[in-house]
Amino acid sequence: MSGIPEAPSPAMASAAPPVDRRRLMALAVAAVGVVYGDIGTSPLYTMREVFNGLHPLPVNPANVLGILSLIFWSLIIVVTLKYVVLMMRMDNQGEGGIMALTALVVKALGDEPRRRRILVALGLFGAALFYGDAMITPAISVLSAVEGLAVATPHLDPVVEPVAVAVLVVLFMLQRRGTAGVGALFGPVMMLWFSVIALLGLAQIVRAPQVLDALNPWYAVAFFAENRWQAYLALGAVVLAITGAEALYADMGHFGKRPIRLAWVGFVLPALLLNYYGQGALLLTQAEAARNPFYLLAPGWALYPLVALATAATVIASQAVISGAFSLTHQAIQLGYCPRLEVTHTSEREMGQIYMPWVNWALLAAVVALVLGFHSSSHLAAAYGIAVTATMATNSILLYVVLRHLWRWNRWVAGVLAGLLLAVDLGFFSANALKLFQGGWFPVVVGVVLFTLFSTWHRGRQLVFERLRAHELQLEPMLQSLKSNPPQRVPGTAVFLTSKPDTVPHALLHNLAHNKVLHERVVFLTVVTESVPRVSEERRVALEALADEFYRITVRYGFMDQPDIPAALARLRSHGLEFPPLETSYFLSRETLIPSLAKEGMALWRERLFATMARNAGSVTAYFRLPTHRVVELGTQIEL
Repeated sequence: MSGIPEAPSPAMASAAPPVDRRRLMALAVAAVGVVYGDIGTSPLYTMREVFNGLHPLPVNPANVLGILSLIFWSLIIVVTLKYVVLMMRMDNQGEGGIMALTALVVKALGDEPRRRRILVALGLFGAALFYGDAMITPAISVLSAVEGLAVATPHLDPVVEPVAVAVLVVLFMLQRRGTAGVGALFGPVMMLWFSVIALLGLAQIVRAPQVLDALNPWYAVAFFAENRWQAYLALGAVVLAITGAEALYADMGHFGKRPIRLAWVGFVLPALLLNYYGQGALLLTQAEAARNPFYLLAPGWALYPLVALATAATVIASQAVISGAFSLTHQAIQLGYCPRLEVTHTSEREMGQIYMPWVNWALLAAVVALVLGFHSSSHLAAAYGIAVTATMATNSILLYVVLRHLWRWNRWVAGVLAGLLLAVDLGFFSANALKLFQGGWFPVVVGVVLFTLFSTWHRGRQLVFERLRAHELQLEPMLQSLKSNPPQRVPGTAVFLTSKPDTVPHALLHNLAHNKVLHERVVFLTVVTESVPRVSEERRVALEALADEFYRITVRYGFMDQPDIPAALARLRSHGLEFPPLETSYFLSRETLIPSLAKEGMALWRERLFATMARNAGSVTAYFRLPTHRVVELGTQIEL
């Protein structure tokens, strides 16, 4: 499974350009708005699920202090140590996420293809699990925020679901306009959110300062010693406090390491801890507050404003995972794991801001179905956690490979560190696995389905290339034969897109066979997706002149670049080669796929699945931004 980007060495990863203080603070504020939306809205439901959820704990001082200790040390070990300190050192030219980590594994195990394939498949499955989270996060976040209406006025309980659905529908309908317009509000709104929840928590801590004893890890140990099985079940709710930790790593390319780390240590972590400990202090004095300890922190007059602020915060948290789904899908397309889908650029200044209609509406349908199917955020909490913890465990396994084989750490040191982190991840995962039949099956099914689609598309394209290779002709002998027996040349430029620059494009052979002519200028154009996020404009286009007005051109893109063939060709004007729009035609090959029972192919059901995906794939013309009125498609049949 090739195509995963490679990452630079640790030395390269650590070399970052200097950032002035004002820009650093601006980036840190922006990171608060985008990166921390998911983990920042977890206080809405985490403590409630522990004491009023699927496996509720009795509300007593020992349990409250034990849970708070677990939450504190989970945030320190998993989020701060694992992601902020370790994982953020592992980047691909500044980009993070599970694909970047998988890239490091590819580099580390370059001479061990079998282990590399297994671990790349593991990384790809972790990426597929993200989509389950992208569906659950908007549903549980917005629903938990709107449920504050029922806390303020119980008579409003029947309108919670309709209001939540309405908010989500509006959110997804606005996606086509991009986040550029509202993105500037994300940081200030989330700064206000974290400030408010910190103050609400602090007010309760002042009334019951003994809650701060839970900073001592002994309370977590004593909690497990006392409750055992019930304490183990409680991990399934405690993990809700760290959902969103992957965003720290995945969004590194947008803001850089320093702003994300500064925002976490200097603002987000203290605000979260103050709120969690404030909820704990409330429970120490009012056990009945377990029905919704977050909203009951606020005085009665502040409930409606707090519901409005919480809804805004959860919309921002949802926006982050929706944008992440667009970005991950685009990377999968570039790397050859997903068929082409329509991509709309929503900003002329920010190249990473894209909108993908098919992904957007599929996510909306799934999110609305989750809200209507689970009815409450408490029920949705049962579905939340399995995908997150499975991805975290995957990261810990891949992390060991990088530490041991790429960074050359001592085997025992790397093993102990990665093993401890993996043990924590597996503890959370196994506790969440018990919720499989209460809703946890949903993200698992989503991950399995998408992994099957990704791997089938990747393998299917390999088979197509292998079948085409059996009938391909070498370019140089073909050009020599055209010299000795030249066909008629017609005015204009013909651009033939081909994946192999040294062979004759099938579209050219079909054009000669049917039309008996060649254009005055013939260009063989190959698009290469490199193993880096973005390719510099200086390296974008490479030109090689062949003979008799034949040219070979290579256009390079990174896996986060937006392909635009006409714009790339326009760069060759400085080389004396122009492509007038009304005189340039683009020739493409369109394959008709026929599933077969050939032993060297895939299983028949996968071949049929691949053929269906190919028929429904987006247009090459739209993907490469070719002018539709200048494209000629010539077809061929391929038996898989």
